Amino acid sequence: MSPPPTKTRCPWANAEPELTYHDTEWGVPSHDDRHLFEMLILEGAQAGLSWRTILNKRKNYRQAFDYFDPRKIAKYNTSKVARLLADPGIVRNRLKIAATIANAKATLEVQKEFGSLDIYLWSFVGGKPIVNRPRTMKDIPAKSPLSDAMSKALLKRGYKFVGSTICYAFMQAVGMVDDHTVDCFCSKRRS
Repeated sequence: MSPPPTKTRCPWANAEPELTYHDTEWGVPSHDDRHLFEMLILEGAQAGLSWRTILNKRKNYRQAFDYFDPRKIAKYNTSKVARLLADPGIVRNRLKIAATIANAKATLEVQKEFGSLDIYLWSFVGGKPIVNRPRTMKDIPAKSPLSDAMSKALLKRGYKFVGSTICYAFMQAVGMVDDHTVDCFCSKRRS
């Protein structure tokens, strides 16, 4: 019996947990406020680290941060921050934890003003995904004019750890930008 054929994927997805994340989530449009908030926080937490590190800690992040409920996170106090700083299941960085709390507060304001985080964030891409057709990973930028605009707007609203590169990775993660390479089987799903 011969082994099943392997799927051609974007080169960065070569082992778990990246394989499952790539195949089921990356580049898939998300309009769920909680998921959008989660990914914004996780992309910021990833700064300076590998995405594999964050994916491996994702379950712990969900538990530690009340499943990314911005209403709960916005109320975190110094004792909760101390518990988070002692939690080996997450990235124990005081600035990133403080940014998560600030981002929760900013998200509540965005939801109040726009009706949802989804409506606000997707407005940066006109409400529909930008589908690129990169031939290789070298054709995928680290940031774009749209991620520059998103970063600037989020920073103005009080968000933290939302530089342009983080915003571009976020846009890829939640399907605002689809950067699957042309030979990737996920690229063929959108054809």
